[in-house]
This record gives sequence, structure tokens and C-alpha cells, in this order.
Amino acid sequence: MEAIIVLFLSGIIALFLGIYNQPKLTTIISVIGLIGAAIVQHYPLNILPAEYNLLEFNQVGNGFVVLAILLTLLIVLSGQKEFLEEKSHAGDYNALLLFSLCGGIILIGFTDLFMFFLGLEILSIPLYVLAGSRKGVSESSEAAVKYFFMGAFATCLLLFGVVLTYGATQSFELSEILSKTINSSGNAMLYVGMIFILASFLFKVGVAPFHFWVPDVYQGSPTVFMGYMSSVVKVVGIYAFIKFFHMAFGGLYDFWSTLIAILIGISMFIGNLTALVQTKFKRLMAYSSITNGAYALMAILYPSALSDSTLWVFMLGYGTSVVALLTISMIVNDDADEIASFKGIGYRKPLIGLVAIAALLSTSGIPPMTGFFGKLMLFSSVWSYYPWLIVFALINSAIGVYIYLRLIMTIMSKETATDTKEVIVSISQTIVLVLSLLLLVAGWLMLLCWK
Repeated sequence: MEAIIVLFLSGIIALFLGIYNQPKLTTIISVIGLIGAAIVQHYPLNILPAEYNLLEFNQVGNGFVVLAILLTLLIVLSGQKEFLEEKSHAGDYNALLLFSLCGGIILIGFTDLFMFFLGLEILSIPLYVLAGSRKGVSESSEAAVKYFFMGAFATCLLLFGVVLTYGATQSFELSEILSKTINSSGNAMLYVGMIFILASFLFKVGVAPFHFWVPDVYQGSPTVFMGYMSSVVKVVGIYAFIKFFHMAFGGLYDFWSTLIAILIGISMFIGNLTALVQTKFKRLMAYSSITNGAYALMAILYPSALSDSTLWVFMLGYGTSVVALLTISMIVNDDADEIASFKGIGYRKPLIGLVAIAALLSTSGIPPMTGFFGKLMLFSSVWSYYPWLIVFALINSAIGVYIYLRLIMTIMSKETATDTKEVIVSISQTIVLVLSLLLLVAGWLMLLCWK
């Protein structure tokens, strides 16, 4: 709760600074707030009375909170250049990101359905605004409208599922729902409620068959906010998905696990096979998000997902790769968003080339990158439960290697794009690239500190 208070106060200050057109000061306040939130999350001050501590965090939960804060920090720094171009709205953008992150932290620490719903809406509502923040651009307006209506529909499914679940268990507490599901003897209302909640989650994290909104929303959203949606929101959403089903519907594992495994397998192939034919960078990243979201969701299939570091390491590699690649996209600054516009940028700017190679190799699962260790740990954990799914995952990883190596060849080409612009890398973007490189190459070493 203390981290949420720090973030909320930082967001309020950023809003007021935005009134006075102080984008640099707004970014500084946001960075200080994010660092302060990470500190109080890891080293709580315990100044709040016990009755106000409505959230619970175990070691893994704390790790995911810090990871979400870290990724948001990188996104704020990478987007500072764009914020400076819109001085009158810089405070709004920073504040909305911080407010959305407050909802993400609630989603990590919730213990009942009230806090879960509250966190989900606080996370989502600022994103509807940010997705449509490119004024005068029809694609941005389209993205905001689609995201809003799809999100509203998913919320309706969720609320209907929550009502049915409450009707079957007479409780909103996850622990009590779990005890009822363990002792349940074919309660039809409970099963129907769980299916509605499952459908809502599949919408929120962009997994088949409810993935269709992802490419259009990602394509139309500003790059910096797309980075937040495809990294922080994905990290938080998948963790909440896994936590909800393990802590509330663990007693029905045999019922939902096979269904989810099948949907994961379908999502992998949809994401990778569609990514093969993409010429737009954001759409390529969108389909990559669908595939990697499916990989991450495999963690729901083994019982200890909420008590070990496997999912955390995988999401560290994936989230950092997304932030690094979208920072490079902002540096390229191609309005048409063509993959061809990346041609030769790594050859002209060695730091960009080095970061791009590390990010794409990590996403591919090539050693010794963080993404490799994340995939290795995840696949080995799920193997004993669903070996056929791991075979599917390995096939899709091979397809992914081809996709990402092709992109590496484009970025590192000695040729340059026909309409090459001058490449300007700001100080904040340089910091993001360097930090991302360190996390991609050596982030897995944090396992040595995991107790």
C-alpha cells in the first residue's frame, strides 16, 4: 500500500507541474516517485494501521511489483523526448502512467474480488486515454475506441463471472472460494462463472481466441504507451491471471488446465505465423506479444508458479526486450512504421545495433541472454504436466528465431533506408538502452540473490 501512496502522490505532483509546462521537472518527479515506490515496496515502513493493508505480497509478488516499476521507469525515460515535444501534456502522460501502475500493483497483491476489480479498472482506464492521445491521427482514435469497447466488454464478462462465482460460493475472498471449489461437487453455477472470468482474462492479456484487438490497438497507440501496454500491462495481467486461478479455482485445475493449454498452443501459432508476413514494426511486436504472452501463460499449468522465480525471469527478459526495441523505434521515428526504415541503423549506431541484437536474441531464447534462462526454466517446469505443449513451444521458438534473425539482418545491414533521417539519441534514451542491455545480458544473474 505504501508504494501505491508514493506513486499516487507523485502522479498528483506531476499533474500540477504539467499545468506550468515543466516537462523535465515532471519526468524527474516521476522517476523519483518510481524509485521511492520500489524502495518502500521492498523495505516497507509499516506506517499504516493493519486494517488499511488490504494487499498481501509474498517474495514473488514483491519481485513482480519491482519489475513493473522498473519497466515503467525505463518507459518514462525513453518517452521523455516525445513528452518534451508536447509540453502542455507531459504532466498528464506521466501522471496517467503512474496512476495505471497503481492499479497494476493492486492486481499483484489482491486477496479478494473487490480489490481485484478495483485494480483492473485503475490499470485500464488511463490506458484508454493514452491510446488515443495522438490528436488528429485517425489510427490513434481508432485504437482508443477499440480498446475501450473491448475492455468494457471484457469487464462485463468479468462482472458476470464474479456474480456467478459469488452465488456459488457466497464469498469474495479468494481463500474461501478455493475451499468451496475443493469441496465442490459439480456446481454448474461455479463452472459457468469460472468460464466467464477465464474469457475476460483472455481478452485482457490478448490470448486466442480473444486476441484480435491487439494488432490494431498497438498499431494506433503512441509508441511509448504501446511499450507500457505490451510490457507492464502484460507482466501484471499474466501474474494476476495465474494468481486468480491458482488461489480461487485451484480445486478445479483438472477442468480448466487442459482448456487453457489448448488455447496457449493456438495462440503460439497464430502469433508466430502471422508475424511472418508483417511489414509494420508495431504489428510485428503485437503478434510477438501474443506469442510471448502464451509462453508466459504456460506458468499457470504448474502448481508452484506463484512461489518460484521462473515466471519472473521470463517476464524480465521479455519486458526488457520490448522496452529496448520500442525505444529504438522511437529513435528511428518513422511515421509509416515500416520495418524497412530500420535498415542499417545498427550499423550506423553501434549501441543501437548491440541493444537490438541482445533484445532479439533474448526474445528468441538464445543463450546466454536472460530470455534463454526464462524459457529454459519455464519449459522445464511445464514439461512434466503438458509435454505436448512444450513440443509446440519449441516449434514456435524455432519460427520465432527465423523472424527475429531476419529483423537483426535488417537492422545490421550496411545498406540504409531510402528515406534515411538523421538519427538523434537523447541522453535519457541512451540510459534506457544501456540499462536494457545490462538486463538482457546479465539480468538472469539476479537469480543468485533469490532466496
